[in-house]
Amino acid sequence: MASQLLGLAEESGPSPGESGLAVNPFDGLPFSSRYYELLEQRRALPIWAARFIFLEQLESSPSGVVLVSGEPGSGKSTQIPQWCAEFVLARGFQKGQVTVTQPYPLAALSLALRVADEMDLTLGHEVGYSIPQEDCTGPDTLLRFCWDRLLLQEVASTRGTGAWDVLVLDEAQERSVASDLLQGLLRDAKLGNLPGDPRVIVVTDPALEPKLQAFWGNPPIVHVPRGPGECPTPIYRDSVPTDRVEAACQAVLELCQQEAPGDVLVYLPSEEEISLCCESLSREAGHLALQRPPPQVLPLHPGHGQAIQAVYQDIDSGARKVVVTHWLADFSFSLPSIRHVIDSGLELRSVYNPQIRAESQVLRPISRCQAEARRLRARGVPPGSCFCLYPKSFLELEAPPLPQPRVCEENLSPLLLLLKRRQIAEPGECHFLDRPAPEALMQALEDLDYLAALDDDGDLSDLGVILSEFPLPPELAKALLASCEFDCVDEMLTLAAMLTAAPGFTSPPLCAEEAALRRALEHADGDHSSLIQVYEAFIQSGADKAWCQARGLNWTALCQAHKLRGELLELMQRIELPLSQPAFGSEQNRRDLQKALVSGYFLKAGGIGPSILPE
Repeated sequence: MASQLLGLAEESGPSPGESGLAVNPFDGLPFSSRYYELLEQRRALPIWAARFIFLEQLESSPSGVVLVSGEPGSGKSTQIPQWCAEFVLARGFQKGQVTVTQPYPLAALSLALRVADEMDLTLGHEVGYSIPQEDCTGPDTLLRFCWDRLLLQEVASTRGTGAWDVLVLDEAQERSVASDLLQGLLRDAKLGNLPGDPRVIVVTDPALEPKLQAFWGNPPIVHVPRGPGECPTPIYRDSVPTDRVEAACQAVLELCQQEAPGDVLVYLPSEEEISLCCESLSREAGHLALQRPPPQVLPLHPGHGQAIQAVYQDIDSGARKVVVTHWLADFSFSLPSIRHVIDSGLELRSVYNPQIRAESQVLRPISRCQAEARRLRARGVPPGSCFCLYPKSFLELEAPPLPQPRVCEENLSPLLLLLKRRQIAEPGECHFLDRPAPEALMQALEDLDYLAALDDDGDLSDLGVILSEFPLPPELAKALLASCEFDCVDEMLTLAAMLTAAPGFTSPPLCAEEAALRRALEHADGDHSSLIQVYEAFIQSGADKAWCQARGLNWTALCQAHKLRGELLELMQRIELPLSQPAFGSEQNRRDLQKALVSGYFLKAGGIGPSILPE
């Protein structure tokens, strides 16, 4: 089988001069000249040396599981899905599909665009993607890139393991909740007992390889060789700077003044700091006396939406690219042109505390695995540079060896709702790479019980089944259902979409005029009503981007909220829930909206007791 796969056009196709005779086996059309240009780049990737052994293991693995271990930037995320598609095609599957999961929606979108280009296929036909509010697939889709949480929802809605023949769980070292749970469900399902002889490929960084090997019962492992070039020796600061943004900007400007070749990748903890850094660099770079054009500064974070594809576009003027990002690009979004890395050594993460039932933003050191992945971005011949905005002892003393499992840091109520939907009676029956704390599991079960999502036997109630249909946290889904009773569905749909989408405000107001325009959108009743008012004003403006920019609003996030609202409305109509007419602004609607919110978020209600009132 492996030799048969290697006989496909991708490995033994004719030269570009004979491209008129070569036909793409996936769509039956002749290959374009660009296909051959990209093929030469693909063959230079480190992963290509492991192609034959990977295809052999994919065919012959006794358990149906193959573990692939390699460093970031080796080509794993783009090449393995294509080889799996060749595998499915060679086996003659009539309705076979390769599904590739990613821990971040934007990574799934970006990879689908790149892989469709490399395979010389049309995005949305043979190659597609599924992310929140956007399903770009069709009946002929053979290779689908998918956000792992969407696939988990699909698996929870079926009795099997989903509509796929080969499943690639990419970036397992990110330790997302969905990726960890999918691995637990698939391990318990025992692939050999499932119809169709399915295959599972788990792709990871070498740091997590021993743990995954033990979890899956010693499956065959494909090791990706290291790429050419050397890694730079990190340059550490004597102390942590008081102003990270200023220190990062200064390091970038010094690199630009030295005219060192290559693009720059800057890691900061939060989206707010990324925005501040981009603004400062764009302002200061124009004043530099450089032989080349000023650098092009590009943000890379989820709030920037599909505009992040700009980081892959070539710049005709020859200007240097400065990409400013955070943990999103620790393992995803490999950029071959990067030669210099500036690392803050910190990340800002949301961590859930089950004792107080609240999330908080925690600024903490990255793991040593993440620090090494960031340093590898500057590998080359000769090596680039890696400037660490912290002393060497900072990571050695304070950083954990691996990223924290998200299943140990998130609210587990949505997770348990999915497990109950799969009719797994007890969470203890599902294997985890790292088991959550027992008190976190018990608190999540209590919360579902308080929301009336469970019956007396601990199974999903009728209300719980409906709650599990919504792509929302259980508390927010319960508030949305309660709005049917209190005749404020229109407003609650808007609020649910705005609370779920990315933050609608980009940054603090930059000037007095912007502050005045933003104040006009505020509502006296507080944040929830203000979000509804912002959305309605956005719709009345015709979703105008300039209108958003004048008020410091995130146009991408508001468009996302608009799409999500439409999905929620369609879902409510499908399950025949009652709707109501818009009434925002009336006193009755104000009280009804408060009642609906309390119906879902009563566990977060607070009060002042007489004993703590001042005398």
